[in-house]
Amino acid sequence: MNDFVNVAEIFGENVFNDKVMLEKLPKKVYKELHKTIDDGKELDPMTAEVVAAAMKEWAIEKGATHYTHWFQPLTGFTAEKHDAFITAPKANGSVQLEFSGKELIKGEPDASSFPSGGLRATFEARGYTAWDCTSPAFVRQDEKGAILYIPTAFCSYTGEALDQKTPLLRSMEAIQTQTLRLLRLLGNTTSKKVKPSVGVEQEYFIVDRKKYLKRKDLIFTGRTLFGAMPPKGQELDDHYFGVIRPRIAAFMSDVNEELWKLGVSAKTQHNEAAPAQHELAPIYAECNVAADHNQIIMETLKKVAEAHGLQCLLHEKPFAGVNGSGKHNNWSLTTDDGINLLDPGKTPHDNIQFLMVLMCILRAVDRHADLLRESAADVGNDHRLGALEAPPAIISVFLGDQLEDVLKQLISTGEATHSIKGETLHTGVSTLPDFVKDATDRNRTSPFAFTGNKFEFRMVGSRDSVAECNVVLNTIVAEAFSDACDILEKAEDISMAVHDLIKKYASDHYRIVFNGNGYSEEWVKEAQRRGLPNIKSMVEAIPALVTDKSVALFEKFGVFNRTELESRVEIQYEAYSKALNIEARAMIDIASKHVIPAVLRFNRNLSDTVNSMKQAGVEIDVPLDMLKESSHLLATAKHALSILEKVADQASAMEPGRDQAVYYYEVVAKAMEELRIPVDQLEMIVDKEEWPMPSYGDLLFEV
Repeated sequence: MNDFVNVAEIFGENVFNDKVMLEKLPKKVYKELHKTIDDGKELDPMTAEVVAAAMKEWAIEKGATHYTHWFQPLTGFTAEKHDAFITAPKANGSVQLEFSGKELIKGEPDASSFPSGGLRATFEARGYTAWDCTSPAFVRQDEKGAILYIPTAFCSYTGEALDQKTPLLRSMEAIQTQTLRLLRLLGNTTSKKVKPSVGVEQEYFIVDRKKYLKRKDLIFTGRTLFGAMPPKGQELDDHYFGVIRPRIAAFMSDVNEELWKLGVSAKTQHNEAAPAQHELAPIYAECNVAADHNQIIMETLKKVAEAHGLQCLLHEKPFAGVNGSGKHNNWSLTTDDGINLLDPGKTPHDNIQFLMVLMCILRAVDRHADLLRESAADVGNDHRLGALEAPPAIISVFLGDQLEDVLKQLISTGEATHSIKGETLHTGVSTLPDFVKDATDRNRTSPFAFTGNKFEFRMVGSRDSVAECNVVLNTIVAEAFSDACDILEKAEDISMAVHDLIKKYASDHYRIVFNGNGYSEEWVKEAQRRGLPNIKSMVEAIPALVTDKSVALFEKFGVFNRTELESRVEIQYEAYSKALNIEARAMIDIASKHVIPAVLRFNRNLSDTVNSMKQAGVEIDVPLDMLKESSHLLATAKHALSILEKVADQASAMEPGRDQAVYYYEVVAKAMEELRIPVDQLEMIVDKEEWPMPSYGDLLFEV
């Protein structure tokens, strides 16, 4: 990497973006391609041929020898199959480099080994990838060489979605249609397109790779299955926003450079609350591009970390007792003529368009809180949500003092006549300027918080694709807009009908609004009194996908059909069971092959020491007490290990599905915790030189 990086020069240099297309494509072809991108029309085959030829030449100039249809199957990762540009050798032994329009538009990877939830039999291999031309192609340059990446959707032979992108694109079309419908009723005749705009804040941990490779639990599961807390954690808040250490700063610098070349506008970086935890955030992008960019960010973090002798941990809770990682999905709606529909303006009480949109969103979140919670359901998130570091598992909406006051006016009197103003903050220092405070503070304990001109969904797990939560957000809001339009279109007096509907929605769905401390036990009780669901685990959240209400919602807007939803339920139960099975087997392996032998060696050495001291007539109380304690804990650990082995075998023998997942959640996970307790206590007794793996202190503070 260069010592000095000119961001303006390198930004997007490896992206087949609009600037490149304007240079490489004939004007007519450029316009035809933009019609497809802007208007959603099917790409003409002749246009596709020209685009493919230009894309190939551009990629070859970047050193590319292969291309891949890059897609996002339901594994939680991205997938790629590399095809060379070369054709069959000619008689004289030479080859040509070709890339057709057909190869650009459609691919055919083997679909048999990807999760399908019963949509495909394992012997049926055919699946299709289709180019998503709204997300630009790019070239990645690394030790594999240079590869042209083409973002694509992935579907089965019979047309069902097998990926994250397809339903996301469907949901974006749904919300655009319904938003424009609402805007027309509110008098907006100029906006022609509406897109969800998303900014994703990505949290992650960085540890030394050599130490990571000595932790089998991290290698197999992404989190530490054993580990005693170090003397110092995050109590002093000295890591949060602290000075970035040189080794981490060098890593961050290279991450930024890689991302900027790929057109990802990485903007903010800082130390997070926990030691070894950090955050990266890009500038907002159109919803599906933001989802693609977040996948690129996660992959880049891992790749660059390895090059620096580091390891990036994206698990939601890699260290028990230490803050875990999530990502914040900042969501808003913007029109093609520059209107942010979530901008309240200076006087939100009389901003009818904003109030109508806001009340519809409240209705959407209240009606489908279970779906929104499910969209953040992840095995690792079960360890994080509600742990006094992340939002609770209860869905609520933070609006702040100003907007809550507007709601209260609407509910009590039928109209809002004023908005609370921000005050001037006087610093008391003559050399510092006074400034106007916002009319409301932020609330970091809220899972769905209004933050000025957007909503911040804070529950998403750090490893997860943001496509899932945005599919839900887009679709539930589309439904709320549609329902409102159904009412308003029948009204004789639109203005009065809008006013009445805003008031009705404010009253009907005020229960979802909560501005207080989401970490408190009082809120748990209050939420129960209000009738808000408290869905604590992934296993409990999954059924929300296939309630009659959810199926009707998704089928109405063509986002999912019942079969696709049922397949996702099956996939999620299976994913949960597999993750717990791997964790349980890893615990058994580590405890039996590493921890117990290490403790036996320690006890043998300690016993020898006791005997030697006894023979020498030296006081033996301290080492003898240590030997008794470690022997007792060892016996406890062995007993817990035998139970875990038994229940893990029983779980793995069960038929895949809900019952198996519930057994893992209720029985196996509990047995794992029972084994961890004595092992973590043993770590505090056994000689560090004897302990078979790096400690929390080694991992968190020695980078």
